Amino acid sequence: MPDADAPLIDTLAIVGLGLIGSSIARGARQYGLARRIVAIDRDPGVLERVRALGLAETATAEIATGVAEADLVILCVPVGAAGAVAEAMGPALKPGAIVSDVGSVKASVVAAVAPHLPEGVAFVPAHPVAGTEYSGPDAGFSTLFSGRWCILTPPEGADSEATARVQAFWEGLGAIVESMTPEHHDLVLAITSHVPHLIAYNIVGTAADLEAVTQSEVIKFSAGGFRDFTRIAASDPTMWRDVFLTNKDAVLEMLGRFNEDLAALARAIRWGDGDALHELFTRTRAIRKGIVAMGQETAEADFGRARPVAAPEKAPPAA
Repeated sequence: MPDADAPLIDTLAIVGLGLIGSSIARGARQYGLARRIVAIDRDPGVLERVRALGLAETATAEIATGVAEADLVILCVPVGAAGAVAEAMGPALKPGAIVSDVGSVKASVVAAVAPHLPEGVAFVPAHPVAGTEYSGPDAGFSTLFSGRWCILTPPEGADSEATARVQAFWEGLGAIVESMTPEHHDLVLAITSHVPHLIAYNIVGTAADLEAVTQSEVIKFSAGGFRDFTRIAASDPTMWRDVFLTNKDAVLEMLGRFNEDLAALARAIRWGDGDALHELFTRTRAIRKGIVAMGQETAEADFGRARPVAAPEKAPPAA
């Protein structure tokens, strides 16, 4: 009979110990979800910090060695690197292992990863819709996923028991889990995440060009809206480069719709159509209120808001 107090996962391997990977490690430790954690990263500096922070029992740059005994492997690498990582680790995975990921694009990840996984290894892609503009192993905290959505996108024919286990793991980290197809996920995230990031990068880039002209006034007099754009635009450049390249069809579709709506807004301003502006701003204000009501944001101003404080981390047991 299974031990009710036993961890959900015996050996958890995390590939890539940035913000998300290190937060998973901290959360798995804090909530007792894994007996043993293996941290895998090719950057020696990251591995040094992982060891110093006590995020895992084992920290290694050798992916095949790191995943060999893993029951659950979570890829926390840029989506453009997922296929190469899967190819490198595929032969070392044990039968019955589960592979998942955290990428914000799903259809391309499924296409890149699935062909490299051997028979008997389940693949359950996931996307925790959480994060900050910070990166690296020091940026993580155990409560990052608390009350946030995690979307599972199991491919057709995916193992139901493995899917249930991945769902239980994310729920153990405090996430609210929902499932959808990879293609639907990519369309939804294109408008809720990818295009907003693209706009933020563009706005801040335009401001950077104006900065020289206005002799520092853009930064000096930056209002709350611009500050929020700079926070988004400070996100990891490698990750977001890969997002736009791998989800380009959905992003371009949403960007086309955005450009059409922007043109209509410009016409309303040009022709003094105050009613059209007021109607749009009323609708968009209701969206913000809905997000706050669902607990996905607070009503307080973002500027100067204190960062969430993680619960004290449990140190790994002595060897």
